[in-house]
Amino acid sequence: MLEVRGVRKAFGDVTALDDLSFEVRPGEIYGFVGANGAGKTTAMRVVLGVTEPDAGSVTWRGRSIGRRARRRIGYMPEERGLYPAMRVRAQLAYLAELHGRDRAAARRAADSWLARLGVTGKDDARVQTLSLGNQQRVQLAAALVHDPELLVLDEPFSGLDPVAVDVMSEVLTEQAAAGVPVIFSSHQLELVERTCDRVGIIAGGRMRASGTIAELQSTGLRQFWLDAPGFVPDQHGVTPIRTVGTARLLAVDDTVDERALLSAALAVGPVREFRPHRPSLTDLYRETVAADLQESAAGR
Repeated sequence: MLEVRGVRKAFGDVTALDDLSFEVRPGEIYGFVGANGAGKTTAMRVVLGVTEPDAGSVTWRGRSIGRRARRRIGYMPEERGLYPAMRVRAQLAYLAELHGRDRAAARRAADSWLARLGVTGKDDARVQTLSLGNQQRVQLAAALVHDPELLVLDEPFSGLDPVAVDVMSEVLTEQAAAGVPVIFSSHQLELVERTCDRVGIIAGGRMRASGTIAELQSTGLRQFWLDAPGFVPDQHGVTPIRTVGTARLLAVDDTVDERALLSAALAVGPVREFRPHRPSLTDLYRETVAADLQESAAGR
């Protein structure tokens, strides 16, 4: 298991990570979401040992991550880390050899991953001549070619068409099914919600929420859609979140009986809709980031 505990990292006056903690279990896909500058890339670089934390710890299987352990990590940076003038197959085989595979095994692994990721026929092409989507596929192959025991991927779905997204999702699911912990960041929240076992929402360098989608959905106030044009939700404990046409999404705290709420709406006119709402990851993300902005503004 990968464990990050109390990690702090500052660059001058800017605190990039502030007491960050999370874990990724064997066979689990963990989605890391946050705005640009939230600290996702810095956290991944700390895990890899590229960036040294000011405080806190990172352990893999109960031990600090040393040079030998890092050789067993598959890493895909957000900015492509390939040699642009080098030929695809030769580059993948070379990277596999750097991680300890013999030459024959390295070439077999390169061919296998090029086929699995749909880049066949491009093995002798130079990376710089490939489309951005194919470069992204080759970058993923580079993270997988040495058969890693842990995958750390920074925006792996960036620039991919829907077919390539499906292929990459399948590959990550296969890796997790084989027991490999997978952590990846993405701005595509629907994809994260569909693919990941657990999700961490980071804002301002801090982990604001972490858990399964069901766990995150259960931590906030109950929410209901109410379409009752004549009803004004002015009672204590009911907060309008947003309006779509004549329907309003209401946050309802535990002091409010939903049946009493419906009765109050019916007392003043027709009710066209009344149903519970389970927030999506996009909804949860908006709420979390909004709360972070309010907290930051209050602290100024």
